[in-house]
Amino acid sequence: MRADQRHWAQINEAGFVSGMRLLFWIYRIAGRWPFRLTLYPVLGWYLLSKPAARRASLAYLQRLCAFNPSAARLNRVRPGWRGVFQHFAAFAENILDKMLLWGGMFKTADVVSFGREQMLANVQTQRGGLLICAHLGNLELCRVLSRQRHELRITVLVHTKHAQAFNRLLAKLDPDSQLNLMQVSEMTPATAMLLAEKVGRGEFVAIAGDRIPVSATPRVAHASFLGETAAFPVGPYVLASLLQCPVYLLFSITKNRHSECHFELFREAIHLPRKSRDQVLHELAAAYAARLEQFCLKAPLQWFNFYDFWHLSGYKDASR
Repeated sequence: MRADQRHWAQINEAGFVSGMRLLFWIYRIAGRWPFRLTLYPVLGWYLLSKPAARRASLAYLQRLCAFNPSAARLNRVRPGWRGVFQHFAAFAENILDKMLLWGGMFKTADVVSFGREQMLANVQTQRGGLLICAHLGNLELCRVLSRQRHELRITVLVHTKHAQAFNRLLAKLDPDSQLNLMQVSEMTPATAMLLAEKVGRGEFVAIAGDRIPVSATPRVAHASFLGETAAFPVGPYVLASLLQCPVYLLFSITKNRHSECHFELFREAIHLPRKSRDQVLHELAAAYAARLEQFCLKAPLQWFNFYDFWHLSGYKDASR
Protein backbone atom coordinates (compact mmCIF):
# COMPACT_ATOMS: atom_id res chain seq x y z
CA MET A 1 0.00 0.00 0.00
CA ARG A 2 1.37 3.39 -0.99
CA ALA A 3 2.26 5.81 1.80
CA ASP A 4 -0.64 8.08 0.85
CA GLN A 5 -3.08 5.16 0.74
CA ARG A 6 -2.67 4.06 4.34
CA HIS A 7 -5.53 3.81 6.80
CA TRP A 8 -5.90 7.06 8.75
CA ALA A 9 -4.91 5.32 12.00
CA GLN A 10 -1.48 4.49 10.56
CA ILE A 11 -0.57 8.16 10.06
CA ASN A 12 1.60 9.62 12.80
CA GLU A 13 1.12 13.31 13.52
CA ALA A 14 3.47 13.37 16.52
CA GLY A 15 6.14 15.40 14.72
CA PHE A 16 3.68 18.12 13.82
CA VAL A 17 2.32 18.17 17.38
CA SER A 18 5.85 18.58 18.77
CA GLY A 19 6.34 21.64 16.60
CA MET A 20 2.98 23.01 17.71
CA ARG A 21 4.03 22.70 21.37
CA LEU A 22 6.87 25.18 20.73
CA LEU A 23 4.62 27.49 18.73
CA PHE A 24 2.03 27.44 21.51
CA TRP A 25 4.54 28.89 23.95
CA ILE A 26 5.50 31.53 21.40
CA TYR A 27 1.83 32.49 21.24
CA ARG A 28 1.60 32.70 25.02
CA ILE A 29 4.58 35.04 25.17
CA ALA A 30 4.04 37.21 22.09
CA GLY A 31 0.54 36.66 20.68
CA ARG A 32 -0.99 35.26 17.49
CA TRP A 33 0.84 37.33 14.86
CA PRO A 34 4.35 36.33 16.07
CA PHE A 35 2.96 32.78 16.23
CA ARG A 36 1.97 33.00 12.58
CA LEU A 37 5.32 34.44 11.50
CA THR A 38 7.12 31.58 13.25
CA LEU A 39 4.63 29.12 11.82
CA TYR A 40 5.53 29.74 8.16
CA PRO A 41 8.94 28.02 8.17
CA VAL A 42 7.47 25.13 10.19
CA LEU A 43 4.73 24.72 7.60
CA GLY A 44 7.29 24.97 4.80
CA TRP A 45 9.23 22.10 6.33
CA TYR A 46 6.04 20.07 6.83
CA LEU A 47 4.95 20.73 3.25
CA LEU A 48 8.26 19.43 1.87
CA SER A 49 8.76 16.51 4.28
CA LYS A 50 5.22 15.05 4.21
CA PRO A 51 4.50 14.20 0.57
CA ALA A 52 1.57 11.87 1.41
CA ALA A 53 -0.24 14.58 3.39
CA ARG A 54 0.60 17.11 0.68
CA ARG A 55 -0.85 14.90 -2.07
CA ALA A 56 -3.95 14.16 0.02
CA SER A 57 -4.59 17.85 0.62
CA LEU A 58 -4.06 18.67 -3.04
CA ALA A 59 -6.40 15.88 -4.17
CA TYR A 60 -9.11 17.08 -1.80
CA LEU A 61 -8.80 20.70 -2.91
CA GLN A 62 -8.81 19.70 -6.58
CA ARG A 63 -11.99 17.68 -6.12
CA LEU A 64 -13.69 20.49 -4.20
CA CYS A 65 -12.74 23.16 -6.74
CA ALA A 66 -13.91 21.00 -9.65
CA PHE A 67 -17.14 20.09 -7.87
CA ASN A 68 -18.13 23.65 -6.94
CA PRO A 69 -15.89 26.34 -8.45
CA SER A 70 -18.02 29.18 -7.07
CA ALA A 71 -17.61 27.96 -3.46
CA ALA A 72 -13.87 27.68 -4.04
CA ARG A 73 -13.68 31.23 -5.39
CA LEU A 74 -15.83 32.58 -2.56
CA ASN A 75 -13.43 31.07 -0.01
CA ARG A 76 -10.31 31.98 -2.06
CA VAL A 77 -9.25 28.36 -2.41
CA ARG A 78 -6.94 27.32 -5.23
CA PRO A 79 -5.92 23.73 -6.04
CA GLY A 80 -2.15 24.17 -5.96
CA TRP A 81 0.82 24.53 -3.62
CA ARG A 82 -0.62 27.77 -2.28
CA GLY A 83 -3.91 26.07 -1.45
CA VAL A 84 -2.13 23.18 0.26
CA PHE A 85 -0.08 25.64 2.31
CA GLN A 86 -3.28 27.43 3.34
CA HIS A 87 -4.84 24.08 4.26
CA PHE A 88 -1.88 23.15 6.49
CA ALA A 89 -1.91 26.63 8.03
CA ALA A 90 -5.60 26.25 8.89
CA PHE A 91 -4.78 22.91 10.53
CA ALA A 92 -2.05 24.56 12.61
CA GLU A 93 -4.39 27.37 13.67
CA ASN A 94 -6.95 24.72 14.60
CA ILE A 95 -4.47 22.88 16.83
CA LEU A 96 -3.50 26.17 18.48
CA ASP A 97 -7.16 26.90 19.22
CA LYS A 98 -7.55 23.44 20.77
CA MET A 99 -4.62 24.12 23.07
CA LEU A 100 -5.99 27.57 23.91
CA LEU A 101 -9.35 26.02 24.74
CA TRP A 102 -7.93 23.52 27.20
CA GLY A 103 -5.54 26.15 28.54
CA GLY A 104 -8.47 28.46 29.36
CA MET A 105 -7.34 31.18 26.93
CA PHE A 106 -10.06 30.92 24.26
CA LYS A 107 -13.04 33.31 24.31
CA THR A 108 -15.81 30.72 24.33
CA ALA A 109 -18.38 33.47 24.97
CA ASP A 110 -17.98 34.51 21.32
CA VAL A 111 -18.97 31.07 19.99
CA VAL A 112 -22.25 31.00 18.06
CA SER A 113 -24.39 27.85 18.36
CA PHE A 114 -27.14 26.81 15.93
CA GLY A 115 -29.84 24.22 16.58
CA ARG A 116 -28.87 23.41 20.16
CA GLU A 117 -32.29 24.25 21.64
CA GLN A 118 -33.93 20.93 20.77
CA MET A 119 -31.01 19.02 22.26
CA LEU A 120 -31.22 20.98 25.50
CA ALA A 121 -34.98 20.43 25.62
CA ASN A 122 -34.36 16.70 25.42
CA VAL A 123 -31.77 16.94 28.19
CA GLN A 124 -34.37 18.52 30.48
CA THR A 125 -36.51 15.40 30.07
CA GLN A 126 -33.46 13.12 30.51
CA ARG A 127 -33.52 12.10 26.88
CA GLY A 128 -30.02 11.87 25.52
CA GLY A 129 -28.86 11.19 22.00
CA LEU A 130 -26.11 10.37 19.53
CA LEU A 131 -23.99 13.07 17.88
CA ILE A 132 -22.40 12.17 14.55
CA CYS A 133 -19.55 14.60 13.96
CA ALA A 134 -16.72 15.10 11.46
CA HIS A 135 -13.07 16.12 11.39
CA LEU A 136 -14.20 19.56 10.38
CA GLY A 137 -13.24 22.66 12.32
CA ASN A 138 -12.67 22.48 16.06
CA LEU A 139 -14.75 19.81 17.81
CA GLU A 140 -12.83 20.40 21.02
CA LEU A 141 -14.94 23.53 21.25
CA CYS A 142 -18.09 21.46 21.69
CA ARG A 143 -16.47 19.43 24.46
CA VAL A 144 -15.45 22.57 26.33
CA LEU A 145 -18.89 24.14 25.89
CA SER A 146 -20.49 20.97 27.24
CA ARG A 147 -18.43 21.36 30.42
CA GLN A 148 -19.70 24.91 30.79
CA ARG A 149 -23.31 23.74 30.53
CA HIS A 150 -23.68 21.30 33.40
CA GLU A 151 -26.83 19.78 31.93
CA LEU A 152 -25.15 19.01 28.58
CA ARG A 153 -22.75 16.08 28.99
CA ILE A 154 -20.95 14.69 25.94
CA THR A 155 -18.79 11.56 25.78
CA VAL A 156 -16.60 11.42 22.68
CA LEU A 157 -15.72 7.99 21.25
CA VAL A 158 -12.13 8.11 19.97
CA HIS A 159 -9.24 5.94 18.89
CA THR A 160 -6.69 7.70 21.10
CA LYS A 161 -3.78 5.50 19.99
CA HIS A 162 -3.80 7.57 16.80
CA ALA A 163 -3.17 10.81 18.67
CA GLN A 164 -1.50 9.91 21.95
CA ALA A 165 1.04 12.73 21.70
CA PHE A 166 -1.62 15.39 21.25
CA ASN A 167 -3.87 13.93 23.97
CA ARG A 168 -0.93 14.00 26.41
CA LEU A 169 -0.32 17.63 25.48
CA LEU A 170 -3.95 18.51 26.18
CA ALA A 171 -3.77 16.67 29.49
CA LYS A 172 -0.82 18.82 30.53
CA LEU A 173 -2.77 21.99 29.73
CA ASP A 174 -5.86 20.74 31.58
CA PRO A 175 -5.96 17.37 33.39
CA ASP A 176 -9.74 17.34 32.93
CA SER A 177 -9.38 17.31 29.14
CA GLN A 178 -9.51 13.50 29.11
CA LEU A 179 -12.57 13.13 31.33
CA ASN A 180 -15.15 12.87 28.56
CA LEU A 181 -13.14 10.75 26.13
CA MET A 182 -13.77 7.03 25.69
CA GLN A 183 -11.34 4.93 23.68
CA VAL A 184 -13.24 2.43 21.55
CA SER A 185 -11.41 0.30 18.99
CA GLU A 186 -14.42 -2.01 18.60
CA MET A 187 -18.01 -1.94 19.83
CA THR A 188 -18.62 -4.72 22.34
CA PRO A 189 -21.94 -5.54 24.06
CA ALA A 190 -20.50 -4.19 27.32
CA THR A 191 -19.58 -0.90 25.63
CA ALA A 192 -23.03 -0.63 24.04
CA MET A 193 -24.68 -1.16 27.46
CA LEU A 194 -22.50 1.53 29.04
CA LEU A 195 -23.38 4.01 26.30
CA ALA A 196 -27.07 3.14 26.60
CA GLU A 197 -26.89 3.99 30.31
CA LYS A 198 -25.35 7.37 29.50
CA VAL A 199 -28.03 8.18 26.95
CA GLY A 200 -30.70 7.03 29.38
CA ARG A 201 -29.44 9.63 31.85
CA GLY A 202 -29.87 12.38 29.26
CA GLU A 203 -26.24 12.42 28.12
CA PHE A 204 -24.90 12.49 24.57
CA VAL A 205 -22.42 10.25 22.81
CA ALA A 206 -20.35 11.67 19.92
CA ILE A 207 -18.81 9.54 17.17
CA ALA A 208 -17.06 10.50 13.93
CA GLY A 209 -18.91 9.78 10.72
CA ASP A 210 -16.04 10.47 8.33
CA ARG A 211 -13.40 7.92 9.37
CA ILE A 212 -13.81 4.20 8.95
CA PRO A 213 -13.14 1.89 11.92
CA VAL A 214 -9.73 0.44 12.71
CA SER A 215 -10.32 -3.02 11.28
CA ALA A 216 -8.95 -5.25 8.54
CA THR A 217 -12.47 -5.61 7.09
CA PRO A 218 -14.45 -2.55 8.18
CA ARG A 219 -18.14 -2.27 7.32
CA VAL A 220 -18.63 0.73 5.10
CA ALA A 221 -21.15 2.24 2.73
CA HIS A 222 -20.16 3.96 -0.49
CA ALA A 223 -21.55 7.44 -1.04
CA SER A 224 -20.92 10.36 -3.37
CA PHE A 225 -18.73 13.03 -1.79
CA LEU A 226 -17.50 16.05 -3.75
CA GLY A 227 -18.41 14.33 -7.01
CA GLU A 228 -16.65 11.00 -6.40
CA THR A 229 -17.39 7.80 -4.50
CA ALA A 230 -15.90 7.47 -1.02
CA ALA A 231 -16.30 5.00 1.84
CA PHE A 232 -18.11 6.03 5.01
CA PRO A 233 -18.51 4.00 8.20
CA VAL A 234 -21.88 2.44 9.04
CA GLY A 235 -20.97 2.02 12.72
CA PRO A 236 -22.63 5.28 13.87
CA TYR A 237 -25.98 4.16 12.45
CA VAL A 238 -25.71 0.66 13.87
CA LEU A 239 -24.94 2.19 17.28
CA ALA A 240 -27.91 4.55 16.92
CA SER A 241 -30.19 1.60 16.20
CA LEU A 242 -29.00 -0.06 19.41
CA LEU A 243 -29.43 3.07 21.53
CA GLN A 244 -32.83 3.99 20.03
CA CYS A 245 -32.39 7.69 20.66
CA PRO A 246 -32.44 10.93 18.64
CA VAL A 247 -29.49 11.30 16.28
CA TYR A 248 -27.93 14.69 15.59
CA LEU A 249 -25.23 15.89 13.23
CA LEU A 250 -22.58 18.15 14.70
CA PHE A 251 -20.36 20.41 12.62
CA SER A 252 -17.95 23.07 13.82
CA ILE A 253 -16.50 25.74 11.54
CA THR A 254 -15.01 29.23 11.75
CA LYS A 255 -16.52 31.97 9.58
CA ASN A 256 -15.42 35.61 9.61
CA ARG A 257 -13.20 34.89 12.64
CA HIS A 258 -16.17 33.62 14.66
CA SER A 259 -16.48 29.99 15.77
CA GLU A 260 -19.75 28.26 14.99
CA CYS A 261 -21.23 25.00 16.29
CA HIS A 262 -24.05 23.57 14.18
CA PHE A 263 -26.39 20.94 15.64
CA GLU A 264 -28.87 19.33 13.24
CA LEU A 265 -31.52 16.73 14.00
CA PHE A 266 -30.66 13.86 11.67
CA ARG A 267 -33.24 11.25 12.73
CA GLU A 268 -35.61 10.98 15.69
CA ALA A 269 -34.54 7.34 15.85
CA ILE A 270 -32.90 4.84 13.52
CA HIS A 271 -34.40 1.43 12.82
CA LEU A 272 -32.63 -1.19 10.73
CA PRO A 273 -35.21 -3.70 9.41
CA ARG A 274 -33.67 -7.08 8.74
CA LYS A 275 -34.76 -7.23 5.10
CA SER A 276 -33.72 -3.72 4.16
CA ARG A 277 -30.89 -3.19 6.67
CA ASP A 278 -28.12 -2.69 4.14
CA GLN A 279 -30.20 -0.35 2.00
CA VAL A 280 -31.08 1.82 5.00
CA LEU A 281 -27.41 1.96 6.07
CA HIS A 282 -26.46 3.10 2.59
CA GLU A 283 -29.15 5.80 2.60
CA LEU A 284 -28.05 7.08 6.01
CA ALA A 285 -24.37 7.24 5.01
CA ALA A 286 -25.32 9.08 1.81
CA ALA A 287 -27.41 11.59 3.76
CA TYR A 288 -24.52 12.23 6.15
CA ALA A 289 -22.05 12.61 3.25
CA ALA A 290 -24.33 15.17 1.63
CA ARG A 291 -24.41 17.33 4.79
CA LEU A 292 -20.65 17.02 5.30
CA GLU A 293 -20.19 18.07 1.69
CA GLN A 294 -22.22 21.23 2.24
CA PHE A 295 -20.18 22.25 5.28
CA CYS A 296 -16.91 21.55 3.46
CA LEU A 297 -18.09 23.94 0.76
CA LYS A 298 -18.75 26.56 3.44
CA ALA A 299 -15.30 26.13 5.00
CA PRO A 300 -13.11 24.22 2.50
CA LEU A 301 -9.83 24.61 4.38
CA GLN A 302 -11.24 23.32 7.67
CA TRP A 303 -11.74 19.63 6.80
CA PHE A 304 -8.70 17.88 8.26
CA ASN A 305 -8.32 14.38 6.82
CA PHE A 306 -4.78 14.35 5.47
CA TYR A 307 -4.87 10.96 3.77
CA ASP A 308 -6.31 9.62 0.51
CA PHE A 309 -9.94 9.64 1.60
CA TRP A 310 -11.31 8.37 -1.72
CA HIS A 311 -9.06 5.31 -2.10
CA LEU A 312 -10.99 3.73 0.78
CA SER A 313 -13.81 3.08 -1.69
CA GLY A 314 -11.88 -0.13 -2.36
CA TYR A 315 -13.41 -1.58 0.81
CA LYS A 316 -16.45 -3.81 0.35
CA ASP A 317 -19.72 -1.92 0.56
CA ALA A 318 -21.91 -3.29 3.36
CA SER A 319 -24.99 -2.45 1.32
CA ARG A 320 -24.05 -4.62 -1.66
